[in-house]
Amino acid sequence: MADDDLMQLYSRRLLALAADIPHLGRLSDPSGTATRRSPQCGSTVTVDVAVRGGRVDGFAQEVRACALGQASAAILGGAILGCTPDQLAQGRDQLHAMLTAGGPVPVAPFDAAESLLPARDFPNRHASIMLAWEAALAACCGKV
Repeated sequence: MADDDLMQLYSRRLLALAADIPHLGRLSDPSGTATRRSPQCGSTVTVDVAVRGGRVDGFAQEVRACALGQASAAILGGAILGCTPDQLAQGRDQLHAMLTAGGPVPVAPFDAAESLLPARDFPNRHASIMLAWEAALAACCGKV
């Protein structure tokens, strides 16, 4: 990987997101919890959610991931409260399509995922980027 590629991938915006992940920790009484791990890199994300009235009302996450996984968790954490599980699934699917199929940036409230666009060219990083999203959706839907 060339230095210019790395600079584009690890932009200041992405590194700032990775350094300021919202909702770190655990919920005391979640309605769902899930952990996802990337076998490729060893990154792990555990998510607790509280879903009330069909919307995510509480969210916490433990993130042990690379900068890309951390930035992705930050984007998710900054937007998930108030979302329905269907909105979360749509955001996850749009992020995956953006990374793997050249799809557009996810719609609001997950449009900050635009900062992950340079990762399209690095498929070995996609699993880490998707971890928090997969864990959150599993926690919302009761799939451990």
